[in-house]
Amino acid sequence: MTVTPIGVDHVALNVSDVPAAIDFYTNVLGLEIDGTRPDFGIAGAWLDAGGQQVHLIELPVPPKMGQHLALLYDDLDAVVVALRAKGVELADPSVSGANRRQTFVTDPSGNDVELHQRPRP
Repeated sequence: MTVTPIGVDHVALNVSDVPAAIDFYTNVLGLEIDGTRPDFGIAGAWLDAGGQQVHLIELPVPPKMGQHLALLYDDLDAVVVALRAKGVELADPSVSGANRRQTFVTDPSGNDVELHQRPRP
């Protein structure tokens, strides 16, 4: 048997303020709250990101060393326009590979979030 994953189930992010992080990821970036998270005895939330989950955990945020979460969007230009209309500061998208584009935002806890667009089929 080979060890081959079939996908990513979830990514966990440490955040300093769960309500602020929920607001950012849902109202700014468009994720949805998944209310099935059990009580683990620590503040947190589960969010749906198009079939995969982002788990927010209220714990100290590690120093930035290149780690980031990348969210995939169909129309990155439209996303940039919408986010700027909400007052979010972000750079114009840049090329990140063959027909791939990206830009970055920072969540309220200081985590970098890549906004990514792949080539359309």
